Order: sequence, then C-alpha cells, then structure tokens
Amino acid sequence: MSEITQQKKPNKKRKGWSGWLKEIAIFCVIALVVGWGADIWRSQTSVSGKAPTLISQSVTGDEINLFTMSQEKPVLLYFWATWCAVCNSVSPSVNFVSEHYQVVTVALTSGEDKRVKQYLKSKDYNFNVVNDPKGDITRAWGVSVTPTIFVIDKGEITSFTTGFTSPMGMWFRLIFA
Repeated sequence: MSEITQQKKPNKKRKGWSGWLKEIAIFCVIALVVGWGADIWRSQTSVSGKAPTLISQSVTGDEINLFTMSQEKPVLLYFWATWCAVCNSVSPSVNFVSEHYQVVTVALTSGEDKRVKQYLKSKDYNFNVVNDPKGDITRAWGVSVTPTIFVIDKGEITSFTTGFTSPMGMWFRLIFA
C-alpha cells in the first residue's frame, strides 16, 4: 500500500481594514510620486514663476486678460485640443470647474473660431476659449503636451500639471493657490 502525502497549503490570512488601508495609502503615495515626477520631466520646457502675458479675445468675442483676472481670484488655464483624446476626458471636468471658478482655455491648432465654437456647442461646454490656430500662445507658454493645466494667482504660476486631471485635482490646485 502506498502512502499519499498531502502538502499543507499555506494558511492565508484575510486582510483586515487596516491592511487594505495600508495598501491604498502606499498606492496613493506611489501614484503621487510618479505623477509629480512625470510633471517635472514634462515641465522642462514650460514656463514658471511670472505668467506670460495673455491678453486676447475669446471665440465668443469676450476680452480675456489673464493678469487682471488673476488679481481677484486664481484662474485655471487649460491648454487643450479638439483632436486630443485625453482632453476628451478632461474637458468635461474643466467645464464643471468653470461653473465655480475662473477658467480660461486655449484651443491648440483646432481650426478656425467657427469650428471651435461648433465643437464647444456639440459638447455643451461653457468655458472661455481663446483660439490658438497656429500655436503661438502655446509656444509662448512652453506647452508641449495636451492637456496642460496651469493655475495663475496674482500673475504668478502656482501650479502646473499635464495629462489627465480629475475635478478634485483641479479644485485642490485652485484652493491651495
């Protein structure tokens, strides 16, 4: 008669709430460090400190003066494009934030004003848009990635991020400006 040997399986312990919270905290720290590192790397060409002058007319004909606007309250400045896939995820959040905070956006190489206005209408976006059909404003700001978001307070750049940003991320940047 042969003996059948059974190997014991390791006793797996269930994680309690503290174990899960610890893993979530570690994940959040790693995500923040990676995100900040990516922003630092991508910001090498972007401006910092005093914000470049941005005085222009929106696609709806409103006068936009970023410096003047930022004296009263911080302004979220959003560089985006109609052809940008990530912008399609971020723009609804920018639209939501624009209902509560000052927002100016720059549409990068997205066509003539008429085309940009049609795009805004089709998406039901209500934020201020300065059209930058040739990329002149975008170059002056050193933007090389869409989407890019700056927070401007009293003429100074207080925050900068690129890529996907949540409404909560935008809100925190504006609150702590």
